[in-house]
Amino acid sequence: MYLKQFRTGGDRNFGYLAADELSRQAFIVDPSNDPSMIVDHADKEGFSISYIFCTHGHYDHTNGNDEIAELTGRTPLLYGEICPETGITVEDRALFPLGEMEIRIIHTPGHTPDSICLYAGDALFTGDTLFVGKVGGTDLGQQAHEEYHSLHEKLMILPENTRVFPGHDYGTAPQSTIGEEKKTNPFLTQPDLDSFIDLKKNWAAYKKKHGIA
Repeated sequence: MYLKQFRTGGDRNFGYLAADELSRQAFIVDPSNDPSMIVDHADKEGFSISYIFCTHGHYDHTNGNDEIAELTGRTPLLYGEICPETGITVEDRALFPLGEMEIRIIHTPGHTPDSICLYAGDALFTGDTLFVGKVGGTDLGQQAHEEYHSLHEKLMILPENTRVFPGHDYGTAPQSTIGEEKKTNPFLTQPDLDSFIDLKKNWAAYKKKHGIA
């Protein structure tokens, strides 16, 4: 699988181009701020854009949607929407064909109710659900509960060599793996939900104590 990470601007946003190299069919994830950068690269590499996905509806991830729709003729897809080409709904466990590959939708509510991750090949595009060494922002109530369960019941069960590609460069590196996050991400090493929420509540103090930016 071909995969390229783009720094699209905004608040250290990442966008992605991934493709089945044999068929040259590709998909784009979170083409915010400067969609032409990704489209131009796809054209240069000879890829045909089959899908565009946004990991959630926040403006910093969707502000390029109108432009990329004009550039590609493809409708950017968010959770709950129906792909006009395939008739497939963007929902949990949905599979979108891409040449010899499939893109699996994983609904991961927490940061937002519509948050999704996209799993293709050995790559997981996590949006604002999981960063490298951190997790997405939530309240300390229902959102935190949902995010905890999304992380542990849907993402941490994936193979440990699964590569993690987040929506922002907020963490200690631009990419990671599920195995590495299990071992080193302080939110994922907490023993239970209460400890997870307590760390969220006291994250500023934890960062200062441990020298985390």
